[in-house]
Amino acid sequence: MEFAWTADQQAYRAHVRDALDELLPDNWGTHYAPQGYGSADQIAFSREFGPKLAERGLLVRHWPAEWGGESADPWEQFILAEEMKWRGEPRGPQYMNVNWLGPTLMKHGTPEQQQEHLGRIASGNVIWCQGYSEPGAGTDLAALQTRAEPKGNGYVVNGQKIWTSYSPFADFCFLLARTGSGRKDISIFLVPMDTPGIEVKPFPGLVGDGHLNEVFFTDVEVPGSARVGEEGKAWDIITYALSFERVGIPRYHVGRKLLDRAIAQLDREGRGNDPIIKARVGRIVAKFEAARLLTYVVVDQRAKGAPPSVDANVSRITASEACTDLTNFLMEYVPDCLADGDAILREFHRGNIAATIAAGTYELQLNMIARGALDLPRGN
Repeated sequence: MEFAWTADQQAYRAHVRDALDELLPDNWGTHYAPQGYGSADQIAFSREFGPKLAERGLLVRHWPAEWGGESADPWEQFILAEEMKWRGEPRGPQYMNVNWLGPTLMKHGTPEQQQEHLGRIASGNVIWCQGYSEPGAGTDLAALQTRAEPKGNGYVVNGQKIWTSYSPFADFCFLLARTGSGRKDISIFLVPMDTPGIEVKPFPGLVGDGHLNEVFFTDVEVPGSARVGEEGKAWDIITYALSFERVGIPRYHVGRKLLDRAIAQLDREGRGNDPIIKARVGRIVAKFEAARLLTYVVVDQRAKGAPPSVDANVSRITASEACTDLTNFLMEYVPDCLADGDAILREFHRGNIAATIAAGTYELQLNMIARGALDLPRGN
């Protein structure tokens, strides 16, 4: 079996790296990247960077030509994601737009919604947030309490979201709200964030800037045309979007490179040959490579047109475990790097705090694997 990249894929990766070298400013690594891609400065930068990527055909190359892409295969999408993530994700929150919000609207949006939103996403200067998690429900979407009550030709939304990354700067929210009494009676709405009645309140925490926010919806009027899909039938749409999100951020790629960086630091300090350290490093390397290959399994399925499967959950779990092992290793052996020495290592550590929660908690992923892969019964 051949796991190596093809010559064309290697050339594409080199092309992406060259573009990044040309487009990123000299102070990218010292000013922007250390702040994280949820920060005000990096989001503002992304509104300039996105259109430049679009001009070079690098923003939505994997999209169909109908929507501004070139129908490139999913492998190129992941090569691009790996290189962007390693450089500190200069696309900012727009990685989300192009990788799962856009594809979800292509499959489930109305023609009017597609016309309104896909062009903006493909142009590279629109910011979205996702209204998923809630204070009383966490990431258990079936337990969310935000309600959208019918009124005239639309709805009135009341409720609260939490951990809503990018919401202080977002133009639109991909909002989930309850529209019925059943556990899964949920609908999706595309809501402009300047709609009267929406209030965003950031709160402090260890996770990177721009990620910890509460969003309050008080008598927010939303037109019926903003609803995606049938009323109360959003579960399959959510599942579709999450299948992209769960493998959408190549943490295995960044984690593996950061581990090399930590090893170099240990070598400089004369600790690189410690047998205990070498054993720990070996186990972490194995987990990252497993996460990489499991993600590539999902990419291969997409390239062959297969529907979303539980393999995305398996990939997510494996990557989360590898990243957690890495951050524990960094805390134990190179804590100075996290405190004030290496901004990229520090930002990875901060970001990974939420990695086992975002797109469904670790426990939720395990439950889905138990039912979807092992055919185990649902617990009470």
